[in-house]
Amino acid sequence: MTSTTANPALAADAAEGLWQTPPVLPTKWLYDERGSKLFDEITFLPEYYPTRRETAILAAHAADIASTTDATMMVELGSGTSTKTRLLLDAFAAHAAERGREFTYVPVDVSAEMLAGTAEILAADYPSLTIEPVLADFTAPGLQLPQSDGPRLAAFLGGTIGNFDDPARDDFFTALSEALSPGDYFLLGADRIKDTGRLVAAYDDKAGVTADFNRNMIEVLRRGLDASGLFVDDFDHIARWNPKLHRIEMWLRARRPVNAHLGALDREWQLPEGAEILTEISTKFAPEQLAAELSDAGLPVVETWSDPAGDFQVTLSRR
Repeated sequence: MTSTTANPALAADAAEGLWQTPPVLPTKWLYDERGSKLFDEITFLPEYYPTRRETAILAAHAADIASTTDATMMVELGSGTSTKTRLLLDAFAAHAAERGREFTYVPVDVSAEMLAGTAEILAADYPSLTIEPVLADFTAPGLQLPQSDGPRLAAFLGGTIGNFDDPARDDFFTALSEALSPGDYFLLGADRIKDTGRLVAAYDDKAGVTADFNRNMIEVLRRGLDASGLFVDDFDHIARWNPKLHRIEMWLRARRPVNAHLGALDREWQLPEGAEILTEISTKFAPEQLAAELSDAGLPVVETWSDPAGDFQVTLSRR
């Protein structure tokens, strides 16, 4: 019997992933309310460079992006009120004012609560802009974007593209290309391949915030699956570099044998001591590799910007 308090989507993902070898869970379940707050803390840690690098790139080139694309609409895949989003909105608001026309911001997210909060905050802060939130899973097949009188810019920031494995990334780029019209643009933030020590440190900080973030997945499972016998303290956070797939992987390793009852699935689940659950991948890219993937999907690169250290890049493609 399924619990009436269970999260059906989480239950479906758990049923599909926890009995694989090795067990795997989608990264999105790291981001409950506590997980989202912990990730915000992570972005300020000295080891975690991506947010600072991408923000600096956008601060330097947001005006270039606005003038190059001449877009009348920005569709952000994942709603945002962050500094990065605001840098782009500032640039597009100024560009639209110069042209004497309107500009529309369209945040897309699966969370109705997140969308409502984003729309309310940005509508107050940017009264000259039209804010049109869209409740949708932008990774689902058949992606549809709102129409606009002028060029549209789809933006996918934060290096989140690294959370997609190779087949999923190809599918995403292809679906996005099909959703865009000729003359539209795509802005993508991506982390680059670099020294392994720096990469691992970014996902295994000395303060232990990333460990708390990863291990919070167990609490999400406990609550969302009405689970018994499942405890955060039974797991260690592991971050390692996979050189074959050019990606950081985050795992949860069982400190002792785990014997849990998942009420939402009405199933028993065991994990031996030392076994691991894959909770996140974060692929890192060579610029030429990413350019080839985008081009293959019908999104040839127009411009690529990076920080002085070459750690991170923001790529502009044109449909």
